[in-house]
Amino acid sequence: MTGRLIALTLALALAGCTSYRPQDLRSGMGETEVTQTLGLKLTGRYPGPQGQTRLEYATGPYGRVTWMVDLDAQGRSVEWAQVMDETTFRYVQAHFQGKDQQWLQYTLGRPAEVFALGWLGGSVWNYRYPTTECLWFQVTLNKDGTLRDGGGFGIDPRCDPPSNWR
Repeated sequence: MTGRLIALTLALALAGCTSYRPQDLRSGMGETEVTQTLGLKLTGRYPGPQGQTRLEYATGPYGRVTWMVDLDAQGRSVEWAQVMDETTFRYVQAHFQGKDQQWLQYTLGRPAEVFALGWLGGSVWNYRYPTTECLWFQVTLNKDGTLRDGGGFGIDPRCDPPSNWR
């Protein structure tokens, strides 16, 4: 019985790994086909320019991977990217002025964590990403939802400090 349980568990684990196929995304796919190809749950939908829609597929440990797929006005895929990376964060830093939380969500998707700023008002949106460093990307928003800054990198509190750290 134990051998069967181990075999079933292994088969399910392998099936889960093989269903995640972002490399198989192609232009012209509809939302259902994109979702099946990615093997991920849709976590957000954002209206874009000229009738486009951006689909968000946030996943990974603590939301460290987020795929954004743009559909044209006819609902067919035209562009896609994993946006939790330093290139996208640099884009936010360079283009934040005059932008708001809707723009930030359209660009990066949902944050991993949000911290309220108390008496200062506003909040800090935190994004984890695949990195060998113990960092996350943080953007500060004003009370009215406008971006206060273009963001920066901070120490992720979920990381363990080095064993010799005091």
